[in-house]
Amino acid sequence: MSRLSPTVYKHFHRIAWFAVALTLCVVVFGAFVRLSDAGLSCPDWPTCYGRAAWPQAPEEVSDHAASQIRPLQAHKAWREQVHRHIAAALGVLVLVLALLAARRRRHGIAQIVGASLLVAGAIPAYMAGHHGVALGLAGLGEAILLFAAMRWSNLDLARAAALTLAVIVFQALLGKWTVTLLLKPVIVMGHLLGGLLTFSLLTWMAWRATDMPIRLAGAIALRRWLIAGVTLLALQVALGGWVSANYAALACGGGGWVTDSAHWNDFPRCVGQWWPRSDFREGFVLWRGLGADYEGGVLGGEARIAIQMAHRMMAVVVFAALMWIAARLLRTPGLRGWGGMLGGLAVGQVLLGILNVKLSLPLSVAVLHNAGAALLLFVLVSLLARLEEPA
Repeated sequence: MSRLSPTVYKHFHRIAWFAVALTLCVVVFGAFVRLSDAGLSCPDWPTCYGRAAWPQAPEEVSDHAASQIRPLQAHKAWREQVHRHIAAALGVLVLVLALLAARRRRHGIAQIVGASLLVAGAIPAYMAGHHGVALGLAGLGEAILLFAAMRWSNLDLARAAALTLAVIVFQALLGKWTVTLLLKPVIVMGHLLGGLLTFSLLTWMAWRATDMPIRLAGAIALRRWLIAGVTLLALQVALGGWVSANYAALACGGGGWVTDSAHWNDFPRCVGQWWPRSDFREGFVLWRGLGADYEGGVLGGEARIAIQMAHRMMAVVVFAALMWIAARLLRTPGLRGWGGMLGGLAVGQVLLGILNVKLSLPLSVAVLHNAGAALLLFVLVSLLARLEEPA
């Protein structure tokens, strides 16, 4: 694996690490917004009841169209709009990284700036009600970024930076659709995955720009295990997002359909059984058409139980794989610290999942559970970025 070209801007790694930290904040704060049921607290986008910030009292927005869609809840609206502002700041930071990485490419700056202007132009078009024009402008900007990422090599991180900017743009679209499609589960799950993909790409770029390789005989074989770990973890994160988006976290106890209090907060069983009645076909329908409001969930008890059981079963598989990787790292000189970190995070993540059920999904524990997934990804992606065979 080749090292970076010396043309990379000397402070690129510092900017990238700041972007990694900011992305973690966006992911964790986004989980806080979602889990505190504030995802629809600003019915319009990108403003909040027509304001760049957020209103403080209902009478301030009584004449705005958004107030007819959903009454203002100021204690929730600030959460949604602050999340949007932090995400916008991250977008600017990723744009800076893309410009720095592409500055030595032929027409590189022009392509990044042109794509960004197209995406920026889509926002006022959308606000003016020209939704088709807005989508076309954003799609054209995305196409330019993806085409550049395919053409450019990655010696100066130009490919990774352009791809990350494209992901950020798509994340903004998912954020808009989360609101306009009323918390559609497949959009909410995709938004979570997109945030963690952004976090992973920036983590990889930051390590590559920092130029701190770990040269190890057998690195190729270990990288295969790490790739498998990332893949399994991504599947589990997707299932976790599906659990959250369908309000299935308490499906095995505490849900409105559980009438026997002895079965509330049920773990390791589910509603008092090792394998309760469940409807996997209904629970994993990804697209249910348009127009429904998904806040609070629309699925019945058996479908939610199926989602919860799938998440639990996959958790066993992912935990076993991560502990295997951790054990291998612990046996490798120079990687024992990483192995201990990975094993500790995996155990902590399982405990947080159990506490979510036993304590009826307290907000702090649920947010930490999301943060734990991001930190597990950080460990795996960091090792993938740094491990190399000896020269």
